Amino acid sequence: MTDTNSSLGSSAAAWRIGTTGIALIAMLPVLAIVWLALFPSENIWPHLVSTALPRYLSNTVILMAGVGISVFLIGVSTAYLVSACVFPGRQYFEWLLILPLAVPAYVIAYLYTDLLEFAGPVQAMMRGLFGWQLARDYWFPNVRSMGGAIILMGLVLYPYVYLMARASFLEQSPHLLDVSRLMGRSQFNTFVFVSLPIARPGIAIGIALALMETLNDFGTVDYFAIHTLTAGIFDVWLNMNNLGGAAQIAIVMLTFVLLLIGLEYIGQKRIGFYQSVGRFTSTEKIQLTGLAKWGAFMVCFVPVLAGFFIPAGMLINYGITYFEQSWTEQFREYALNSLSVSIIAAVCCIVIAVFVSYAKRIEGNAWLGSASKFASMGYAVPGAVLAVGVIVPLAAFDNAVDGFFRAQFGVSTGLILSGTTFALILTYVIRFLAISIGSIESSFSKISTSIDMAARTLGHPPLRTLRRYHLPLIKSGVFTAALIVFVDCMKELPATLLLRPFNFETLATHVYLFASDEMIEQSALGALFIVLCGLIPVIVLSKTISSSQVLVRQLN
Repeated sequence: MTDTNSSLGSSAAAWRIGTTGIALIAMLPVLAIVWLALFPSENIWPHLVSTALPRYLSNTVILMAGVGISVFLIGVSTAYLVSACVFPGRQYFEWLLILPLAVPAYVIAYLYTDLLEFAGPVQAMMRGLFGWQLARDYWFPNVRSMGGAIILMGLVLYPYVYLMARASFLEQSPHLLDVSRLMGRSQFNTFVFVSLPIARPGIAIGIALALMETLNDFGTVDYFAIHTLTAGIFDVWLNMNNLGGAAQIAIVMLTFVLLLIGLEYIGQKRIGFYQSVGRFTSTEKIQLTGLAKWGAFMVCFVPVLAGFFIPAGMLINYGITYFEQSWTEQFREYALNSLSVSIIAAVCCIVIAVFVSYAKRIEGNAWLGSASKFASMGYAVPGAVLAVGVIVPLAAFDNAVDGFFRAQFGVSTGLILSGTTFALILTYVIRFLAISIGSIESSFSKISTSIDMAARTLGHPPLRTLRRYHLPLIKSGVFTAALIVFVDCMKELPATLLLRPFNFETLATHVYLFASDEMIEQSALGALFIVLCGLIPVIVLSKTISSSQVLVRQLN
C-alpha cells in the first residue's frame, strides 16, 4: 500500500511539474515582451510617443468602439428576435446567423472593396443608369475608411455576441418576464428593462471576444490604411527594424487585452447567477404580425446576406472564373503548407490540453488551476504581439548556440528555431491552446469522479486511467477542439506574416499578398478554401446548439 501511494504521489508530481512547465512556456512571450520593452537596444519610445503612437492609439480606440457598438446592435437584436419571437424563417436564421463567423475579416474587406470601389460593378452600374462619368459627378461612400472597416468587421464578428446573447435569452426564467408583463410593461420595455440587463454578462463576454479579434486584425486595417497598434508593430519592426519599439507598442496592446479579459471575467462571474433560476422552462414566444414580422425577417436576413452570402457568392464566382490561373503548383504548395502547420499545431494543442486538464483533475488544487489559466492566456494576446514575444527568446537561443559553435568549432549553426516553421507552430499553439483546454476541461467535467476512484482501487496509475477510460469518453470534445484550432490556424494572418520562414507562404498570406497587389480575383480560390474550412466548426456549433435545444424540450 505504501508503494502504491508513493507511486501515485510521484506520478502526481510529474503531472504538476509538467503543467507548470507548460504554463511558463505559454507565459514566456509576454515576459519577453515586457523585458524587451523595458530594456530595448535602441529606445525610440520618446519618438513614438511624440509622433506615431497617438495616431495608433486613437485609431485603435475608435475602431474598437465602433466594432463594439456594431456587434452589440446586430448580435443582440438578432439573438432576441430568434429566441423570443415567431416570424418567417426564424428556425433557419437560428443557424444561418452563425455563418459569417466562417469568413475572415480581411477576406470580406478585400471583396467589398472590389465590389464597391470606383471601378467595381456597383458604381459602374450606377454610372450606366444615371449617365455619370467621373467620381466628382456623384457621391459614394469610401469603403476603404474607418467607417468601412467598422461595418465590415462588425458583419463577421457579430456572431460572438449573437451566440452568447441568444444563450442568455433562452436560459432566462420566463417567470421574470411574466411578472414584468403583469406590471403593465410593453414587450419592448420588458426587453429593455428585464431581458437585456439579465443577458448583460453573456453579451459582455461576446463583445470582449469580438474586440479581441478586432485588436488582432491586421489584414483589414493594413488594406484600408488605418494605422492601429497592430499595424504599428509591423511598421516599427519591419520598416524601422526596431524590435524594441515593436515590443513597446505591444505593451500598450496588452493593456487593452487586460481590460478585455477583465470584462470577460466579470461576465463569466455573473452569468451563473443571472441564469440560475428557471433556465430549463420554455418561454412562450411573441407572435409577430404584419410589418413587424417582415421587419424582423429583414433584421436577421441583412447580416447573413452581407456577412456571408454576398462574399461567398463573389468567391465562388471568382474561383470558377480564375480557376486555371489560380490552381497552380505554387497554390497547392501553399495549401499543403497551411494544412501541415495547422494540423501539427492542432495535434500539439490537443496533447497539451489533455495533459493540463487531466493534471488539474488529478490534483484539483489552486496552483494547477492558476497554471491552467496562465497556459490559456495566449488566446487573448493578439498574433502580432505573440510574434514579438516568441521571436525574442528563440533568437536569443539561436544566437547563444551559434556563438558557442563558432567559438568551439569555428562553424555557424545559423537559425535553428527562429525563422523556421517551429516558431510559427509554437505561436499557433500558445495562441490557441485556450480553445482546446476549455473544450477538454468541459468534457472532463461531465465524467464522474467515481471512475477515477474505481480505477485507483484497481491499481491503475493516472496515465493508464486516462488512456483506457477517459480518452474514449472525451473524444467528442477532443475532436471539436482540434477542429476549431485547425481552422483558426488556417485563418491566422498577423503572426504568420511576421514569423513565416523565407519562401514559406500559407493560404492566408497568399490571399493577403495578392489582395495587396489588387489581384483579389487570383486569390479567391485560396480565400474560398479558408472559408470552406471555417464552415466546418460553424456546422458543428450549429448541431451542438440544436442538440441543446432538444435537451431543453425534453426537460420540459
